[in-house]
Amino acid sequence: MSHPATPHPAVSHPAFAEIGDDEVEAIRAFNRFYTNRIGVLDRAFMDTPYTLTEARVIYELAAHGTTSASRLTEELSLDPAYLSRMLKSFSDAGLLETMRDPSDGRGRLLQLTLRGRGVATDLAQRSRQRIVALLEPIGKDDRRDLGAAMASVQTLLSGGKSTAAPIIIRPHRIGDMGMVISSQAKAYAETYGWNGEYEALVAEICAAFIRNFDPARERCWVAERNGTFLGSIFLVKGNSEGTAKLRLLSVDAAARGQGLGTRLVDECIGFAREAGYRRLELWTKDILVSARRIYVAAGFTLEKEEAHHSFGKDLTGQIWALDLTAATSGKALSA
Repeated sequence: MSHPATPHPAVSHPAFAEIGDDEVEAIRAFNRFYTNRIGVLDRAFMDTPYTLTEARVIYELAAHGTTSASRLTEELSLDPAYLSRMLKSFSDAGLLETMRDPSDGRGRLLQLTLRGRGVATDLAQRSRQRIVALLEPIGKDDRRDLGAAMASVQTLLSGGKSTAAPIIIRPHRIGDMGMVISSQAKAYAETYGWNGEYEALVAEICAAFIRNFDPARERCWVAERNGTFLGSIFLVKGNSEGTAKLRLLSVDAAARGQGLGTRLVDECIGFAREAGYRRLELWTKDILVSARRIYVAAGFTLEKEEAHHSFGKDLTGQIWALDLTAATSGKALSA
């Protein structure tokens, strides 16, 4: 037998006296408007088999690269048992895999499989398309005002502190190659004094990648925050069967010290293994010390080095390689 709902008594709190009913109702009205406007009330989130919460967890898994269930529970304020059931369903569907945490022998790390990353990419594209459709009727100046207003809301509701959006890593799309060429040419010219020969080389690599792109065997990953380009990495076919090349690893100065280089290399290594390659090679210079640390941590070994004159400078080129058939050492995950 059902009973009529009993109204909750008003909660007494000194601060409530300073908050008017109009302010509370205005926010409630905005919440109703916005959740309906972006379609989060639909049972199937953006015409996919996933709920909003499931899509958010998939997004966080993709953004982190590797993470733990406890971290997801804390960041998303989810019930641990509920999250555990969700992660099991992802694993059963082939979207998620676990591995030993190198920093804690009893802990487990989570990461999306190749199929899972495909789902994450599809969800991200659907979300972007929906936001584009939402913004399309709005003029450029009004869109700028809307973005500023949303940033203000986020800052105010987080206690006055600006909350930095996470860095996401996604597959390349139209227009990305121009950003890769420009960012790398400028960075190496400013830091090492390299001339236009390097810009030409990067342009040639990017053009060849787009012209001959094999999605089953090659990949480009782009890192960004709030739509701002922060770095990239490429995996392309090598000169012999079973060998792939890691190319054009770059991390913008604004994102250094946050583990982004390691995340990009991890993506490259993981895809190379799943694509069936047995060996991964890269060509670098001995002066690129930060990148070399990442390669060493990932298990690469130096095979050859040779002095040469390129990009207007006397340099020492190095070839590093990783045996992809060896058991995963976990070094890259702990870096």
